[in-house]
Amino acid sequence: MTSSDANSQLTFLVRALANFVSTNMRMRLAAKKVTVAEWTMLWVLNGEPPIAPSLLAGRMGMSRGAISKLADRLIQKSLVVRTAHKEDGYDQTLALTPKGKKLFPALHTLAQETEAHFFDRLSWTDREALDRILKGLVYRD
Repeated sequence: MTSSDANSQLTFLVRALANFVSTNMRMRLAAKKVTVAEWTMLWVLNGEPPIAPSLLAGRMGMSRGAISKLADRLIQKSLVVRTAHKEDGYDQTLALTPKGKKLFPALHTLAQETEAHFFDRLSWTDREALDRILKGLVYRD
């Protein structure tokens, strides 16, 4: 396979775009001392009731172990709280703290800036189509 064949494959293009967007987002988030993975968890938790880590893992496409490590980092930053079930102490949920809720709008603005940087060149029709296609692929289950 030649390099021009690789450049036309959807997998390569999606991965390249993901890398470009992630790098841009990482640079924007650095000033707030938040990683892209941390932002993603904050995004999923925002406006939601407390959620079990296993459900969060499914929503984020990550393993439970990775979610646990990510949650630990956000708990250290006082942006997320882990609460054990009152009766058995075994089941746990994760939620944003007041500090996490307060920080979220600034992080969301950075995400919007990144989105605009990459996708504002698309027509509104193409952007809606891309949004629909990506959601169909990501949330196919």
